[in-house]
Amino acid sequence: MASREELRLLREARAGNPESQLTLGKLYLFGSKGLPQSVTTALHWLGRSASQGLLAAKRLIGEHIPYEVVRTHPDRRQAEGWYRDALKDGVPRAGLVLAQMLLADTPVNPERHHEAIKLLEGAAHQKIGEAQWLLAEIASQHEAYTEMDDKTAYWVTQAAESGVPDARSALIEYSWNQKDYKTFLQYALPIAQEVLETEERQGRQVELDPQSVKLLLRCGIALANTDGASDVIQNFWETAAAHRNAEAAYQLGLWFAKMDEDGLRVQRGAGSTSFKKAVKWLKQAGDQGSPKAWYALALIYQKAEFSQRSMADSLDYLETASNLGHPKAQYELGLHAWRCRRDNETNDIKAMYWLQKALGNGRSEAEVMLGKISDPAEPAPWAVYGMQHMTPDITASYPFLAARIELASIFGLSRPEALLLDVHQANQGHCLLVDIRSVYRHSRRRLILIRTSRQRQVLAKITQLFDKVDCGPKGPEGNYRQRQYRLKTLFPDMPKE
Repeated sequence: MASREELRLLREARAGNPESQLTLGKLYLFGSKGLPQSVTTALHWLGRSASQGLLAAKRLIGEHIPYEVVRTHPDRRQAEGWYRDALKDGVPRAGLVLAQMLLADTPVNPERHHEAIKLLEGAAHQKIGEAQWLLAEIASQHEAYTEMDDKTAYWVTQAAESGVPDARSALIEYSWNQKDYKTFLQYALPIAQEVLETEERQGRQVELDPQSVKLLLRCGIALANTDGASDVIQNFWETAAAHRNAEAAYQLGLWFAKMDEDGLRVQRGAGSTSFKKAVKWLKQAGDQGSPKAWYALALIYQKAEFSQRSMADSLDYLETASNLGHPKAQYELGLHAWRCRRDNETNDIKAMYWLQKALGNGRSEAEVMLGKISDPAEPAPWAVYGMQHMTPDITASYPFLAARIELASIFGLSRPEALLLDVHQANQGHCLLVDIRSVYRHSRRRLILIRTSRQRQVLAKITQLFDKVDCGPKGPEGNYRQRQYRLKTLFPDMPKE
């Protein structure tokens, strides 16, 4: 409840007394026993006082009334005048709010925009963090601050040092992306340590938010790259991993195995190598969907120094990593299948499948191996001739023969291959298996990689045509001689192979 003195001030202020308006505005600005703190109400009374020329009211407005409050003032030009007078009288924060008001012009006025930038620079040089951050936002063309030019980086750094949370977050993210671990740790490490202290005080019962968990992970990585204390690194990662961060569990696995992602031994890591602990953390990461964790497990189970060494388990983990899209695992699984093709003839199909996957995921060396396994799909001249002389009547009367000629023209099949190929068996999804040895002993088994959408479309169309059709001599096409005769009759001038 307002006191008698405050009620008196209210009456006088309503009567138009500028001094009473100033005093009443100050009470609402900071709050009193009888009046609640209300910045909006404070602006009302301070504004009425300032309108009558009291510089003290303008100074209070310039120093304490933010843009978010003054932007709704009915007389914007008058409000701008209060901030201009406050700035002239030595209130630097007034320049920030005035600049924000000028920048809010719609449409943009170039002269006022230029003035706003000058005002912001003046406030920024006075160490006003909000002005520094606003300058950074204006200078930046990248909302996430993953990239910055020199000007943006300067103002972001200045705002971060002034304690602006958004600027600090932007600088942390930027320095991380730039692998500037020194700057990253300067701003991120105190936050990470505070997160750990809070969690320890609460008995590790608190559920950390994803950003905090990611920060712990990154701090551990940054410390590991700058020779930080091992116990601190491990503590960061273990805390993050306890909150279901797969990357932290993966880093811990490498940490205890003292190896890099390629399985090579490194000096940094736990005091002594512990594959048992490494396997525990890597399996946790793998269960959370990390393909590189399964690949690391495959490497560990190949190591002679690992007491539970098992090539069978290693191969299982390698296949799991490959199924999850790990490029190097796919490449190595392809090589393994190719080396083991004598154990199982179909391993070359498996090898081609994984090598093609690895190539698609950026492992360029897979192209060399694919060249060794796969035959080129060069158009067969005889089949090209057949396609050029194919008529609608021939296609309608002999759809299976027409389809075989088209298949040969796309994949470069010989006549015997085209006429005798079991289409159901040939379509392997990623490659064409050409194997007619059971009916044509002079042939050889070969694979042709499907590389283009055209090849895939033609093969899919022909496979559908032959669906539930017997491709053997007892089927509708007859035996090999009958097929040859039909081809020669329809295309008597077809060139030889």
